[in-house]
Amino acid sequence: MVKIPELKDRIKIPEGVTAKVENSVLTIKGEKGELTRDFSHPKIKIKIIDNNVEIHGKEIRRKEKARIGTSAAHIRNMIGGVTKGFEYKMKTVFSHFPIKTSVEGNEFVIQNFLGERSARKAKILEGVTIDVKGENITVHGTNKENVGQTVANIERATKVKNRDVRVFQDGVYKLGKGGR
Repeated sequence: MVKIPELKDRIKIPEGVTAKVENSVLTIKGEKGELTRDFSHPKIKIKIIDNNVEIHGKEIRRKEKARIGTSAAHIRNMIGGVTKGFEYKMKTVFSHFPIKTSVEGNEFVIQNFLGERSARKAKILEGVTIDVKGENITVHGTNKENVGQTVANIERATKVKNRDVRVFQDGVYKLGKGGR
């Protein structure tokens, strides 16, 4: 019988960050907040050993190797989120009708887009905050996926419909991203 070597990836936990695993649910706490994610998979195990998060896989197959790499990337993003956070810069652009943007509860409201009477709305996901200063918008939070999805929701809400997009280039556009 051939012994199959075990796949392993190790992520160092920086100072000021604590991690704990219970039933394949990883919780990471840092100065910016706390993130929790379920990593349950029958062929992958997550452990905390000597201030490192270790991901073990039983078989060397392409799919298991990809799952370990993806899990490691999620853990690195969680650590980056609770230490630095994630931030996107957006800008309101208009040439025909002045657009007014605001935050109301868990919705981002875009008023007077292309002269429409009803406001367009985009959902703000949990843990994401938006700062509106004139035409500049900053979206930030600790969860990379929620921050990115909120930015995508805002861009999708300002999609130009039934007009020539070469002429009507109004909207809210992403300028860049980075840590805080």
